[in-house]
Amino acid sequence: MTQTGAFGQRLAQVLHLKDAPPSLITRSLRGMELAVTETRDDNPVPGLSGSFSLEDAFLVSLKLHNYPDCELWENGKCVMRADVPAGATYLYDLKHDPRYVIDKPFHSLFFYLPRSALDGLTEQSRTPRVGQLACQLGVGHDDAIIRHIGASLQQGLRRPDETNQLFIDHMMVALTAHVAQAYGGLRPGSEPTRGGLAPWQVKRACERLDSDLGGKLSLQQIAAEFDLSVSHFSRAFRISTGLPPHQWLLRQRLKAAKQLMTVRDLPLSEIAISAGFANQSHFTRVFSAAVGVSPGAWRRETQGARES
Repeated sequence: MTQTGAFGQRLAQVLHLKDAPPSLITRSLRGMELAVTETRDDNPVPGLSGSFSLEDAFLVSLKLHNYPDCELWENGKCVMRADVPAGATYLYDLKHDPRYVIDKPFHSLFFYLPRSALDGLTEQSRTPRVGQLACQLGVGHDDAIIRHIGASLQQGLRRPDETNQLFIDHMMVALTAHVAQAYGGLRPGSEPTRGGLAPWQVKRACERLDSDLGGKLSLQQIAAEFDLSVSHFSRAFRISTGLPPHQWLLRQRLKAAKQLMTVRDLPLSEIAISAGFANQSHFTRVFSAAVGVSPGAWRRETQGARES
């Protein structure tokens, strides 16, 4: 599910990394919209970081390692020095060429947020466009929501084969909406906030999800079939089913796995793949967390109950 992509390659050049880090990417029907990448170097090459191309886009960075006395540059000039604490969130406007002096180990998550993603959000929600984000150089934010989203996507970056596209899309949409509201002044618009999908829409959406247990479909693709925004579709689907799409899909995977274990004597490795899991280890971990016992123990208990 991860790919190096242009964003990872650009970060590698800017931070003087030896290898381009992988990224999780959300794509709209028109192309890439958002990306997240984890960057870390415990023995960096000292010097001023490189420049991104000047563009109408933002970086949202969650710092995972303290970086004291950081020398910050903007528009080709040294502007200030500041201590950067782990856990803080910083926003950077790429039109202003943000850079910093690399002279100690660093570890961060970077979210790439183009202006087109913010515009798409406001168009779909029928709200005024977001203006300038609060990108104050050297000013960090204690943002628990960004930390939660970052921790969730960090697991996806480290276990890419076990991360489905619906989950990535869900978290990226949540990130965009949060940044727009917390740092861009976005207010809820006229898009309906209550009410679920029509019965035929629920049936159709569930059929689409059920046909792709591996989770390759994106939220954009499914929402577009109903001419709905991603945020509206996700909210309405949750109202109708009680679960967001990625969690509903997980429930279907577990249901399919249980059916396979009761009606066919298949190896657990084959059941895992058939039910949409990445591998047997992924299946065992998810099943055990959800059911309370391992798949093997559950099958033995079920077979024993049937025989008795």
